[in-house]
Amino acid sequence: MIMIQFRDRFRLRTVIKYSAVILAVMITVCSCIDRARQTVAVDEEPTIFPDYKDVTIPPNIAPIVFAPVDSTIESAFATFEAAGNAVVVKMKKGQFAIPASAWRKLLRAAVGTTIQVTLEIGRDGSWSRYKPFIINVSSDAIDPYIAYRLIEPGYELWNEMGIYQRHIENFDESPIVRNTHTKYNCMNCHSFCMQNPETMLFHYRESYAGTMLLKNNNIEKLNTKTDKTISPLVYPSWHPSGKFVAFSVNSTKQVFHTTDPNRIEVFDLASDVVVYDVERHEIVTSPLVFSEASFETFPTFSPDGKTLYFCTAEALEMPISSSDVTLKHARMFYHPESALDMPANYKELKYSLCAVSFDPETRRFGTRVDTLYNAKRLKKSVSFPRVSPDGQFLMFTLASYGNFSIWHKDADLYLLALKSGRITALDVLNSSDVESYHSWSSNSRWVVFSSRRIDGLYTRPFFAHIDENGTVSKPFLLPQKDVDFYHRFMKSYNVPEFITGKVKKTSYDFSRKAINDNGIDLKFAGLSN
Repeated sequence: MIMIQFRDRFRLRTVIKYSAVILAVMITVCSCIDRARQTVAVDEEPTIFPDYKDVTIPPNIAPIVFAPVDSTIESAFATFEAAGNAVVVKMKKGQFAIPASAWRKLLRAAVGTTIQVTLEIGRDGSWSRYKPFIINVSSDAIDPYIAYRLIEPGYELWNEMGIYQRHIENFDESPIVRNTHTKYNCMNCHSFCMQNPETMLFHYRESYAGTMLLKNNNIEKLNTKTDKTISPLVYPSWHPSGKFVAFSVNSTKQVFHTTDPNRIEVFDLASDVVVYDVERHEIVTSPLVFSEASFETFPTFSPDGKTLYFCTAEALEMPISSSDVTLKHARMFYHPESALDMPANYKELKYSLCAVSFDPETRRFGTRVDTLYNAKRLKKSVSFPRVSPDGQFLMFTLASYGNFSIWHKDADLYLLALKSGRITALDVLNSSDVESYHSWSSNSRWVVFSSRRIDGLYTRPFFAHIDENGTVSKPFLLPQKDVDFYHRFMKSYNVPEFITGKVKKTSYDFSRKAINDNGIDLKFAGLSN
């Protein structure tokens, strides 16, 4: 009896095993028959979303998922080929999603060369084979993470918001900090020292207000408003040593338009630039960047820490003859009766790109400001300057006016070669809508930037390769598992920043510090020079 039961079970397993094999063969044969249908060659590339045609991608990127833009398609196949390796993917749920293991194998085979993608599309009983398109695979790796704030695309109201980190090599996203623990307050201006996830800061606003600074696995809460500054610290840039952070202080207002294509306008009534000494908890500055004669904002340090770049606009109606400002001039220009009337004249404010030297040993600024882009002469306005870690290039946003260009439809990205002084419009990256905030990878070969090009409402992160000569590649959208993700997701990606690893401190760690700590009061150490 026992033997009979064993044999029956053995026979059952055998039947199940061979049935599965037969079923798999039938599916494969049917699939091959389906694909073996006669196809007609089409001498054009397919239209797909997101557009990954002719882009350059890193060798450590998550699988790209895309869909043909054609509602009449009944069935389709995509063939990915690289260095003798081929993967055929059938369209499912309207998209092509190559398995992660197959994708990694293709990337390894294609480093320094290309992946060729061919689409075969079936509709109304006939099949079309489209002209293959190419995906270039760079030998330059990309930093494995980016950090960004997720927020509704307006500034008058918010509910839940958070700063998140996304693993670029796969689809994992996790929060760095969320406002659900801190009374749904605002948080902004996350910044990392040389893309280091262990040295960072951000601001809490409203409830439990303060700047949270992470360094050496220790979180500090800073109370950054002093009696000599017009506001708490705002837009940051770390010194490469980690010992200083340059900040702007801003009296910022905003207005909302009903008919203007630039829906929201953010402007300053006053602004200055200061440098925070992380070890001494002191603020230092100079009359060259801390003057009633002008608006100074968006500071950023050079990779060697010896130069501070910033944006500046004249807070005057009277002309200034020189494009360069010395320490003596900074003290002479201001006349209250000639100050611009804000916000009535907000479109008259045009910000130049300037630089001043900084000595980290003495905490002293230079005595001269050099103008790298003269807004008065060139009739445009600069914001968001960012220097590549190799010190070769400075990327900035250029718009018709103002300094907060994330809602300016004419805002485009430009590149300044620091050795030659040549400025180039990055037409490959720019679109008919907003391109604004941007940051560099640690190896200076990749940039990530915010763009509203998809729908004009939400900012999404786009990546592009840039070589040592400043040549940029066609940008591509951050891959997601689902091709419809960006059409459904109701938040903007704000301030994308590369980081070389994962931030290990949790939202709970930051929120407990914010709630339970009264914070360290900063001291204003005065003006240098």
